Amino acid sequence: MLLAVGCSTSEGRKPFSPLDSDGTHFRDLEGRVVLFRGINARVAGVFDVTFADGRKALEPIPELQNWDFERMRQLGFNLLRLPIQWSGVEPRKDEFDEAYLLQVDRVINDAASAGLFVLVDLHQDAYSKEIGEDGAPLWAIHPPPTTLLEGPLTDLGERRLSAEVLAAFESFFDPDDPHGLQEQYFEMLEHVGRRYADHPAVVGIEIFNEPQTSESKLFRFHARAAARLREAAPSKLIFFEPTAVRNITDSVTPSEEPFPITGAVYSPHVYTLVLQGGDLKSFTIEDLRPSVESARLEAASWKTPLFIGEFGAGPATPSVAKYLGIEQDLQDEFLASSAFWLWKEESQGSWGLFDRVGTGWAERQEMVEILSRPRAERIAGTPESVRLSSGQLAVRYRQAIHSPNVLYVPPRMTTKKVTCDGKTVTPAMQDGRLLVTCAGNGVHEVVIDLE
Repeated sequence: MLLAVGCSTSEGRKPFSPLDSDGTHFRDLEGRVVLFRGINARVAGVFDVTFADGRKALEPIPELQNWDFERMRQLGFNLLRLPIQWSGVEPRKDEFDEAYLLQVDRVINDAASAGLFVLVDLHQDAYSKEIGEDGAPLWAIHPPPTTLLEGPLTDLGERRLSAEVLAAFESFFDPDDPHGLQEQYFEMLEHVGRRYADHPAVVGIEIFNEPQTSESKLFRFHARAAARLREAAPSKLIFFEPTAVRNITDSVTPSEEPFPITGAVYSPHVYTLVLQGGDLKSFTIEDLRPSVESARLEAASWKTPLFIGEFGAGPATPSVAKYLGIEQDLQDEFLASSAFWLWKEESQGSWGLFDRVGTGWAERQEMVEILSRPRAERIAGTPESVRLSSGQLAVRYRQAIHSPNVLYVPPRMTTKKVTCDGKTVTPAMQDGRLLVTCAGNGVHEVVIDLE
């Protein structure tokens, strides 16, 4: 497996683990730049959309087995973004649910055993399962809801904009925290952070999925949350998102100062055209470029790596192969890490890499081929460019170190030739990856010819 711990820093601080940050890129033990090509997965027993009072569950959530995580790794993914909920961790005020957290432990350990890193994502959609889809427990909704909802979930769009959901967000993000909700949330974050503070596969904790508030209120919230999380998990990276409105606008105002807590990672979502109801039959790379380009500039303003925590489109989307191919090309161009939404589901738009067939699942070959593509996983220096085109994967980097590049080629493809600076080399193999070493310092270019 290629999980690694820590790396040295030039700042005199202890490095974050299992991966560090140089303020622009993720770095491993040996100083190589790591690019995440991850996958989101909603997992039964972890994605909390069920009720104990007899109400119908909002939607079916798939069971994931060891095979799922092994298949993720085989298809070239190297990270699992795992959504968990406040309602699962703390269903009753000041009572953390050990049974729920043991379920989270199981998924993390299974993913780690398959060779995946894990990002623990504190997830919400429409604030809470009680009034939306998932997120906060009932006791943390202010003002208290007048009606408790149930499944099946067929009206998520309406729920997101309901008066009760909007009021709950307004109350939660109030800087004065009149109901003590932020303080309760920070204590929950600390509990989660301490639990995974030393887990060798957990790369970090994400503070809050798709926060719905103003940029100024969100900055204050993130700064306070990150400070508490840093105390609880000193070695973990802390992922933070912009306001959810970025999903529609494709950009937000760049920061005028670095993120106040070290080891932070900027983690926007990119759904250009998908969520705006745009033309998904006729588009070009220039239509999709602005969101990824802006995300890189926004990350640079925070002085953090860029991790696109969600991108994707449903399998019935017109030109889905073209759309997802361009998004991945742009991620390579702007050296952005990412996590596709999502592995499998049988609700909402049935997104993912699988069809539900009876009681089982069948892979969608087109989606597999779109997403399982040649990629650079670890680069032995500071990357200048990563490009996949015309049957070639080319990786150019400078400030080379004496470690192998780690490159993924799908098993369905044949590697015809591998060169470093124009000279043919014979790569080693480990965990289904090519290890390519270029001798000497300076600038190198690795090219893989494929068919």
